[in-house]
Amino acid sequence: MRKFNAFKRYFGLLFLFIAPFVIYELISGALKHIDTKKTELINSPVNWIVIIAIFTPIAIGLVIFGWYAFRGEYDHLPQKSKELDV
Repeated sequence: MRKFNAFKRYFGLLFLFIAPFVIYELISGALKHIDTKKTELINSPVNWIVIIAIFTPIAIGLVIFGWYAFRGEYDHLPQKSKELDV
C-alpha cells in the first residue's frame, strides 16, 4: 500500500508540471497557427479560442488534483460510507 501511495504522490507531481506546460503549448501553437485570412478551417482564431477555453479548466483541475495527490490527501480513501467525515 505504501508503494501505491508513493505512486499517487509522484503522479500528482507529474500533473503539477504537465498541466501548465500543456496550456503553454496550446497558446503558443495557437499563436503560430492562427491565420486571419482563414485559408484553412483549423487556423481560424475562433477555433483556437474554443479549444483553449475548453482545455484551460481541465488543466486547472489537473493542477488541483496534482496538488492534493502530492500532499497525500488521497493516501486513505474511505471504503465505507461510515468513514466519511460529514
